[in-house]
Amino acid sequence: MTKKLKHVAVTGGAGQISYNLLFRIASGEMLGLDQPIALHILEVPDALGALSGVKMELDDCAYPLLHEVHIGSDPYKIFEGVDYAIFVGAKPRGPGMERADLLADNGKIFVDQGKALNQVASEDVLAFVVGNPCNTNCLVLKSHAPDISPLRFHAMTRLDQNRARFQLAAQAGVPISEVTETYIWGNHSATQVPDFTHAKIGARKATEVITDQSWLKGEFMTTVQKRGAEVIKARGKSSAASAANAIIDGVRSLAHPDHTGETFSSSVWSENNPYGIDQGLFFSYPCKSLGQGEYRIIEGMEISEFIEEKIRASERELIEERDAVRHLLP
Repeated sequence: MTKKLKHVAVTGGAGQISYNLLFRIASGEMLGLDQPIALHILEVPDALGALSGVKMELDDCAYPLLHEVHIGSDPYKIFEGVDYAIFVGAKPRGPGMERADLLADNGKIFVDQGKALNQVASEDVLAFVVGNPCNTNCLVLKSHAPDISPLRFHAMTRLDQNRARFQLAAQAGVPISEVTETYIWGNHSATQVPDFTHAKIGARKATEVITDQSWLKGEFMTTVQKRGAEVIKARGKSSAASAANAIIDGVRSLAHPDHTGETFSSSVWSENNPYGIDQGLFFSYPCKSLGQGEYRIIEGMEISEFIEEKIRASERELIEERDAVRHLLP
């Protein structure tokens, strides 16, 4: 039996990340190899020419699952009826730009897109924010879509989780598949908290396999926190392919229940969270998928004093970011 067509919106469709993402969505890698897809791709008017070229390539791939491709610059048309909305497009931070200025500029984008999402998207749309600063952009987006449950909004920290898993696997000299229960707490920024204390390598705690505490508390954490900047330094461009891969991983985890027991990291609405984090933030926690976009925050985890201190620093940064965009919140 053929499944019902799923409508997937992607913003910033002519950019680097989307160019690495759209073809993988169309192939079925994100939602399943039996799931028909309609792509709705948003761009600013000046980039519609480049986006039309991307559409040509999507057409020429002749993906059996890709039934429709809609492109445009009006979010009220592009978001109409969408089941998934992936917010890739955002203004990059320029030389000398203060973080507060970046927050304000990108916040304005997410005000308009939140209003459009609220008015025309499916009522149970899953919104996944990638454009930075993604946690606070997600807060602005959610605030202007009051008719959609805040539990349907996520900001991406799956890329940070993937980076952390690789670092632990490389240090231990094991395949990445051996590394599980690696979590990211807090903001997708340099204050994020890659939590090695709960990670496992095979059936053992990571701290039993990697006994060098100075590496775990130092180089491991800073490498994950600064990995994006290091990629830009080495490549001259941002980490587009790994970001696209993390989007695929993140949305797929939410769309399909995980029967393996593996958990994942995602920045979610902090109201009624079990760890005492400020109620009005999008904060990254360890989560477990229930399928169909439903999830739960993993409760009862023991937090070491070292990790707790780092978590509170990331929380303070997110509160400062929220204060910087307060004028954009209804």
